[in-house]
Amino acid sequence: MIENILCPWESPSFLLFSSNVPQLLYYSHFPVIVISALLGGFIYRHRTNLASSILVIILTLFSFYALIDVLIWATNRSDIVLFLWSIQVMVEVLVFAFSLYLIYLVLNKKDAPFRYKLITGIILAPFIILIPTSYNLIGIDLSYCDAVEGPIALYVSYALEILFAAVIIGYSLVKYHLAKERTEKRKAALLGTGIMLFLFAFIWGNIIGSYTGNWNLAQYGFFGMPAFSAFLVYLIVEFKLLNLKLVGAQALVVATWISMGALLLVRTFEQLRIIVVITLVFILIAGVALVRSVKREVEQREKIEKLALDLEKANAKLRELDQLKSEFLSFASHQIRSPLTAIHGYATMLEQGDYGEMSSGIKEAIGTMSKSSASLVKIVNEFLDISRIEQGRMKYDLTDFDLKQLVFEAAEELKPNIEEKGLTLNISAEEGDYMVNADRGKIKQVIGNLIDNSVKYTSQGSIEVKVKIVGGKILITTKDTGIGIEREDISKLFSKFTRTKDAHKTDVTGTGLGLYVAKQMIEAHKGRIWVESEGNGRGSTFFVELPAK
Repeated sequence: MIENILCPWESPSFLLFSSNVPQLLYYSHFPVIVISALLGGFIYRHRTNLASSILVIILTLFSFYALIDVLIWATNRSDIVLFLWSIQVMVEVLVFAFSLYLIYLVLNKKDAPFRYKLITGIILAPFIILIPTSYNLIGIDLSYCDAVEGPIALYVSYALEILFAAVIIGYSLVKYHLAKERTEKRKAALLGTGIMLFLFAFIWGNIIGSYTGNWNLAQYGFFGMPAFSAFLVYLIVEFKLLNLKLVGAQALVVATWISMGALLLVRTFEQLRIIVVITLVFILIAGVALVRSVKREVEQREKIEKLALDLEKANAKLRELDQLKSEFLSFASHQIRSPLTAIHGYATMLEQGDYGEMSSGIKEAIGTMSKSSASLVKIVNEFLDISRIEQGRMKYDLTDFDLKQLVFEAAEELKPNIEEKGLTLNISAEEGDYMVNADRGKIKQVIGNLIDNSVKYTSQGSIEVKVKIVGGKILITTKDTGIGIEREDISKLFSKFTRTKDAHKTDVTGTGLGLYVAKQMIEAHKGRIWVESEGNGRGSTFFVELPAK
């Protein structure tokens, strides 16, 4: 039986080392096995997507293929030769299939449709099923301990490889011509070329061995594989399939070490001369690539350092301008507030009849002036608050007070404005202790601002204010039936100078500062403020949460 037949040389040491194995084969295969395995492991640790995982599979299959090749040369058991030879035929075709899958993933930036995978599976299934049969390997040639290949290994496998290679070339050309951007064209051209060089260096020796019987020549096919493997990985990194900045340099350095170390396996002087030439060429190519890589890194670092320095100077200038802006804003607001306060005060006194009776027309005009000046005073105060917050000069006078009473007080002061618009105010509070330690004036300003906003942006309906204790904290809600807030506006509503898209339709005087100031004040009290709304025209609810005393 075949399993009992031994080839005419001794059993290998450690499965790999035998007098039957040409020393040149160790040099051509061991660097390939180690480099491909290291590259695959390195990429696996840093994989970011499906394409990087497929690249790991290709490199692993290739490393496994080279290892099987050494085992076939070393073993003297015919049954092991036949078994490993069958595996090698299958792995060879799978490398081509996964290479096609890889280029699809890279050029399309998405997974292949299920129908493409199904078609590939249907094509490969009969081939894989027939691998362990006599259609693949007929027998063993004991003179060289080589398998006698049948139609599957001799014709079908190479036909499948030609098919996959043709699809890779054709697909790369199609993507090249369809690409509109130069970068995409370059990607299609270089990746298609890189994968085909990789596959050609992988397969040419086997084709010659299968059709001429000269398997000694096949060992030379692996010499170019480390370079083409590194080139393929470089292309993948270049087009940002992998986020690995140093993979190219590391691969080149490791490949150089392994190539030099593998020289120790060669004893014959004539072979050593050939190998030294090959190694020298590889090191020259690797050295040039490494120098270019380092040079590019240095140039990029210098550019980044210069940009960082310029950015730092620009930021310093911006901070200086921002400080000047805040100081000017504070100064201007102070200068404006005093006369505005006087105008509002005298207008209120005139409206209340402190200077005698007036006609209804004059009284109405004075009332309008009083409201306008009050609005301007509020706006100026908001600018002053902004200036103090930005300069870190906002002071908080903390005292103990009843927050429920404060909320009722703030709502009562705004009741005339609410009734004037024909709105209904509902205010309620649950029983409990509502004492807090906070700045009474600042909290009243926040609550008043929220209720006032509800009045401004509600044309009809009601405003509902509730106070309750939740989990040791006091929660104040202000709910209205106004214009509502779109979902995309909620996240930015508490930023400076930010208003909703429809806010100007209801109130043209808003500055977009009130809610920003409110947020800063509430957070300074270790509280929270937020808003919820179901969308445009469906009202909104503002929440203020403060720690209870």
